[in-house]
Amino acid sequence: MPMDGLTVGFAARELDRILKGGRIDRITQPEKDTAVLLIRAGNENHRLLLCASPNNARCHLTQINYPNPLEPPSLCMLMRKQLSGGRILEIRQVGGDRIVHVDMETVNEMGDRVMRRLVLEIMGRHSNLILLDENGRILEAARHVNPEMSRVRQIQPGMAYLPPPSQDKLDPETLTADELYERVREAAPGRFSRTIADRITGLSRPAAEELALRVLAPGEEWPEDLRGACEKLEGLLKRLPDMADPRVLLDGDGNAEEVFAFPYLSRDTGRQKAYSTLSAAIEACFGSRDAKDRLNQKSASMLRTLKTHIERCEKKLAMQEEELASAARMEEYRMMGEAINANLYRLKKGMTEATLPNWFSPEGGEITVPMDIRLTPSQNAQRYFKKYQKARSARETAAVQRDKTLEELDYLEGMLLDVDKCTGESELEEIRQELVRTGYVKRVTNRRQQRQLPQSKPYRFRSSDGIEILVGKNAAQNDRLTLGARPEEMWLHAKDMPGSHVIIRAEGEIPPETLKEAALLAAWFSKGQRSSLVPIDYTRRKFVKKPSGAAPGKVIYTHHKTAYMTATEEEIKKIARMEE
Repeated sequence: MPMDGLTVGFAARELDRILKGGRIDRITQPEKDTAVLLIRAGNENHRLLLCASPNNARCHLTQINYPNPLEPPSLCMLMRKQLSGGRILEIRQVGGDRIVHVDMETVNEMGDRVMRRLVLEIMGRHSNLILLDENGRILEAARHVNPEMSRVRQIQPGMAYLPPPSQDKLDPETLTADELYERVREAAPGRFSRTIADRITGLSRPAAEELALRVLAPGEEWPEDLRGACEKLEGLLKRLPDMADPRVLLDGDGNAEEVFAFPYLSRDTGRQKAYSTLSAAIEACFGSRDAKDRLNQKSASMLRTLKTHIERCEKKLAMQEEELASAARMEEYRMMGEAINANLYRLKKGMTEATLPNWFSPEGGEITVPMDIRLTPSQNAQRYFKKYQKARSARETAAVQRDKTLEELDYLEGMLLDVDKCTGESELEEIRQELVRTGYVKRVTNRRQQRQLPQSKPYRFRSSDGIEILVGKNAAQNDRLTLGARPEEMWLHAKDMPGSHVIIRAEGEIPPETLKEAALLAAWFSKGQRSSLVPIDYTRRKFVKKPSGAAPGKVIYTHHKTAYMTATEEEIKKIARMEE
């Protein structure tokens, strides 16, 4: 669930309390719609994240050190020029809505102290991050909005900033019981939560349900004493700032579903995990979700490219198989030609077919040979010999081409499998570089789209015997993992199919349970993931060699044994996953 106005209010108050008076030391822009301000406040360094992502817009302090483009975008360069060295004056929510103002005092080029404002609008796909000058004019924005995109409200540098259109709702911070009563008494009795959500700014359905639960009698949907309920709600809204006690609602698998600024009695309190700050709760809820969404967006074009080439390979393979099937008649053509030559004295021009002794069959018998009436018997024989030679050449060519196509298909399916295993942008970039090398993807020449990314890391698991197991996520990582392992460590890989290299970080005798768990991981992170009895080869690392000039991830090995594994998601979840 996106951040609602109620949560934004708590977040703004927390940020203002921690960052007020802080100095802006550094500004980065890891994504087109995301800025990170490094602020020194209270003798500590804080990273303020302002994100205008369509699906995960938010503001909070972050512990993540985000990678940045080699060249900063225009908004980042302007913010550095305008805001570096400035002081945070105030961080506040506007009118109870999902709008946050970060007001700063800085020094302009003339040496005068001026005010600058960052406006974060959390509005779904219309979310935006906008930098304003002291006169409220737009200096730059993460997303420009021209007249063709919206006739109501444009966002362009040099224009006066206009806030989003008012929805004629009550501000939860300033509303009175009388104002609320006048608004809700006009509504037909129904669900009180829906009524207040429609009349109070920034209330999501879950937040409205929580507030309604706290002011209504048990089991009541619409209050008998409407004015009394409005008075209780006014008091509750005024007490809310003192109720801060952040929670994250977890699903049955322990994944974050929603973030609450205080415990929600309307939701299962047993699934609400407490956090020391709302920033930590928001990051726990949105951080991995946002990273996954962005990774999916960045991998989408790569996946399309791979799937397109795989489809082409499959069509090419079908044509080559058809050619091979038709070439299977080449011996029949040769026999027909030999049969005609051996019986020239019996044949005449103009015959449509000839029934001749079949000397090539062990059982004997006869063979019926179709004839071209326009050709002499000798010319008909030569026609069949030419067909034989053509079919023979086609078979040899098609066989070579089929082998190349199968090799290409195996490579592309391996790359597709690697993309699915990506958990970070570093792994995705390594795959992209490999596809650039092989010509499937064009090289990026725009430095603002390129990133300084750390080297990717493999999956790390710990077996039930306490032994570390490493699993490669892509071909480049497989190479580093295998070639960097010690000679006596155990190496595993799915037999004759794309998959991860797996290393058991132990020498000597490997406990049977550890070997089994490593084999399950090798089966799960392979093309045979959902198959039964996947063959897994395993041998010591010293018996694994990389041929000179071989593609990334390609190795040969000897002295191996094979185990047949059927991996299930439940079994994989039982193997302890370690932080990468």
